[in-house]
Amino acid sequence: MAAATAAGIGLAVIVTLTMVGWVAAPHDTFGEEIVDLLQGAVLAWLVGHHVSFSVPEGDISLLPIGLVLLPGLLLYRSGRWVARNCEIARLRHVHRAAIAIAGPYAAIAGTLALLARTDTVEPSMPRALLMGFVIAFLAGGLGVLRQLMRDKGVVARDLLGLMPARSRSLLVGMLASTGTLLAGGFLLFLVALAVSLPEAVETTRLLAPGWVGGLLLLLIQLAYLPNAVVFAVCYALGPGFAVGEMTVVAPTGVSVGPLPLLPMLAALPENGAAPVLSLAALAVPFVAGAVGGVLTQRSAPDVVSEAAPLWGFVCGVTTGLLCAALGELAGGSLGGHRLSDVGPSAWQVGLVAALEVGVAAAIAAWVANWWYTRRSPAAATTATAATAATAGAPAGDAPEPEAERAGRVELPADVPVGEGLATVTPLRPREDKGGGVAVEEAPEAPAEDAATAGPTAEEERERKERERAERAEARAAARAARAADRERKREERRARRAERPRLWRRRAAEDDSEDLYGITYEAGPDEADGPRP
Repeated sequence: MAAATAAGIGLAVIVTLTMVGWVAAPHDTFGEEIVDLLQGAVLAWLVGHHVSFSVPEGDISLLPIGLVLLPGLLLYRSGRWVARNCEIARLRHVHRAAIAIAGPYAAIAGTLALLARTDTVEPSMPRALLMGFVIAFLAGGLGVLRQLMRDKGVVARDLLGLMPARSRSLLVGMLASTGTLLAGGFLLFLVALAVSLPEAVETTRLLAPGWVGGLLLLLIQLAYLPNAVVFAVCYALGPGFAVGEMTVVAPTGVSVGPLPLLPMLAALPENGAAPVLSLAALAVPFVAGAVGGVLTQRSAPDVVSEAAPLWGFVCGVTTGLLCAALGELAGGSLGGHRLSDVGPSAWQVGLVAALEVGVAAAIAAWVANWWYTRRSPAAATTATAATAATAGAPAGDAPEPEAERAGRVELPADVPVGEGLATVTPLRPREDKGGGVAVEEAPEAPAEDAATAGPTAEEERERKERERAERAEARAAARAARAADRERKREERRARRAERPRLWRRRAAEDDSEDLYGITYEAGPDEADGPRP
């Protein structure tokens, strides 16, 4: 039901927009064009799922990324509806609900790809199945997860806390670097469009779309806006992008031919040398790398300073892989002949992004890690106290217990401590059991505080001794049970060997020597004594 509802509402919206465009344009009688109209609406719905199609002149694969927002939002709401109406016990079962939505949705997309086929247009059915499943799985699963988190009172920070510290830091760094690149590309596109605004206005005047056509033209350009932002990112990285065969738009130079009449294409620079103002965009990947490297080490600093640049470079590599995927998604073909190659080269964009962002992130991660670890434990303690005071809880409200304060070991000033660093646990000597090192006993509490001090030191020692004796008895019983089980299995093996027909017999000593024994180490720390060495 969720998959069918999302597909039906999305198709209804596309059909409505198609009907508006048909009414605003010159047309024949409605009865003669109804089939073509519905097929065009279904094709537009498939384009919204990034499904390419073939025409007699070639393939149409330069599709608007922004149009994916419509099915994504509908599937997100359908996922939340599924979470509210189905019993999903745990967050780890989200993928089951996502698959339950994605399977029927992919089947609907494949069926519509078959229905939209004509003599001149043929959508790719395998791509319809794949993209329908992927979009429904991601958007629907995200909706299910969001609703479950809301119902169970789980915040995103707690969900990220389930990830390992290093994986979480790399994810944060990669998203920060990619977000900085996209923000820089968006700013570059806006500046280029503002500079060429008179040309864009003149192109719109030549098209003369009218009010309805102008609104549809604006929607089409907004749908292609993410593609333009990715193209601008590729320009800032250096490889640039193509606007047809034998063309290039890069900082090294611009060479383009005749272009379709689309107002947003006025942002492309003129043929010749690249504008001097646009060369400032070359600093964007290095800024993105610096941001990603700092955030990578902020959440998980390294005690070994040589490891910080390595993780910063890994952040750059993952950012390069994501940029390559975005470049592949944004580019494509607009039929045959000259516009058969539009967009960036995915592998070149990924390689250059990995190097530029990775080097900048490595340097920034090393500096950030040095800055974090140079602080002494005293400075970290002061920062913790300041944080507690800011939150409204004075640091002195929870005094440290006397026993912990007496047994605490002062660490050297050059040992880095803090969140994400190596945990340093002080080891205490055990009580003397006939020749061992004795622990200095804590001073007895005053007599007037005996009623509120709890059990005395003697009672506490007796309780510990009883617990140790009980654990020792349990371990001895477990060892005896394991020994009896091994002896039983040994007798069974001997009995089976004795029943087999053999040409020769081994000696008993050789039989015993074949048995393997496992050693179990009982190394669990005592709850009251703290960790043992």
